[in-house]
Amino acid sequence: MTSKQSTKNRILDAAEALFADRGFAETSLRTITHRADVNLASVNYHFGSKKSLIQAVFDRFLQGFVKGLDAEMQPLERSAAAPSVEQVLHTLVKPLMTVDDRRQHGSSNFMKLLGRAYAESQGHMRRFMQEHYAAYLVRFTSLLHRAAPDLTNNEMFWRLHFMLGTVIFTLAGSDALRDIAASDFRESVSLEQTLERLLPFLAAGFRAEPIHSLKNVS
Repeated sequence: MTSKQSTKNRILDAAEALFADRGFAETSLRTITHRADVNLASVNYHFGSKKSLIQAVFDRFLQGFVKGLDAEMQPLERSAAAPSVEQVLHTLVKPLMTVDDRRQHGSSNFMKLLGRAYAESQGHMRRFMQEHYAAYLVRFTSLLHRAAPDLTNNEMFWRLHFMLGTVIFTLAGSDALRDIAASDFRESVSLEQTLERLLPFLAAGFRAEPIHSLKNVS
């Protein structure tokens, strides 16, 4: 690794940890440079702005994640048979495990960052995701439509976001959940086992009968 790469990675590591723990608005570039032991000029040189740094932190996670997701979705896409909801959701397991393998607390930090991006209304992240990763979401959603063809587009929107919120909450706090399981129930649970326990719950919610009494508010 070159000196420039080392500096860039130190900045990304510091930004990732601070953004996950404190949020984007509450984390200044000065705080990041102090944690990374670099000067502000280094951040400007490698990223140009705080928004670009936020995007780079996500990009580092997403590049590996979508590569794994692509490999998991392809067999379902090639099959003439419609997949089950469980099969579609299971395409997320290995990619999330890979995130955790590559970086300590990787999946937890990834989920914390996703949650903060939604909660703090990072509009630039929506544009960034649309430009670079929308195709993967479209493919994943298409598989879910094949698994549940009776769901309308607006119902699919709500259920996708309910599922995302559940995954974020569970994995962002996965260390604490595993500690509770160990202390209260003497149960040792890995990340993969947590995901395997979560998927049937998500699938059952996704297949729930739609509420037809809701009316649009004018």
